[in-house]
Amino acid sequence: MRSREYNPDLTPPWKRKAPVPEVPAEPDLVVEEVTTGFCGAVIRCEKTAQGPTVTLEDRFGKHRVFPMEPRGFLLEGRVVTLVRPAAAARTGPRLTASGSIAVPGMRARVARAGRIYVEGRHDAELVEKVWGDDLRVEGVVVEYLEGVDDLPAIVDAFGPGPDARLGVLVDHLVPGSKESRIAAEVTGDDVLVVGHPYIDVWEAVKPSSVGIPAWPSVPRGQDWKTGVCRALRWPENTGAAWQRILGSVGSYKDLEPALLGRVEELIDFVTTPA
Repeated sequence: MRSREYNPDLTPPWKRKAPVPEVPAEPDLVVEEVTTGFCGAVIRCEKTAQGPTVTLEDRFGKHRVFPMEPRGFLLEGRVVTLVRPAAAARTGPRLTASGSIAVPGMRARVARAGRIYVEGRHDAELVEKVWGDDLRVEGVVVEYLEGVDDLPAIVDAFGPGPDARLGVLVDHLVPGSKESRIAAEVTGDDVLVVGHPYIDVWEAVKPSSVGIPAWPSVPRGQDWKTGVCRALRWPENTGAAWQRILGSVGSYKDLEPALLGRVEELIDFVTTPA
């Protein structure tokens, strides 16, 4: 009977590569990314469609997001592979992404008659990511409009009333703008229109969370999102760019106060009886 074939590893011990240790990316762990040399403390880890990522903050407060690739970081001069830390047992109340206390075991409430409208799909996705838990507890549905030009007709068709209040979040709501004129036309006892000053909701995400120094200025007449991608040297795919931006948002802390206050105001408006 033939013995089982055996293929020993004949590589001399001094030539064998030592296994690379896996290190949990715990908050405040200081590492260096091997490709760029960016050194910073771990802020958070996230699971994205492209794989897990880690956000680092350097000593100047700058944030950058990196994929958690094998052998991708240096820890005290050693090459390591960062991995997502194991979920720790919670000792206090769980907070939602908006910063409110989560209600254990709470099922989504039956949807109210009232609604919150936002301008576009990206706005709706951002609101859902940060305030989704709160909205389900309150039974508030968020829908998007694809622009506000037809808002007066949409409000008339909705038929707002004391038991069906309507809140609207508008991009670039500044004095003298087209958006401000439309908002004034539809605002009433049961309709509240609020907005933020940014050209697009992308700008409501803090640049430091995205890993950029600032949102670039785009010349008039050029599509703003495409111009942002060009200025940041990202691929000119606005859908992919948005997923990158949305993936950098972990909680309300990653958003500008000018957006935070307006969304909270709308939730209060549609859930409070007239």
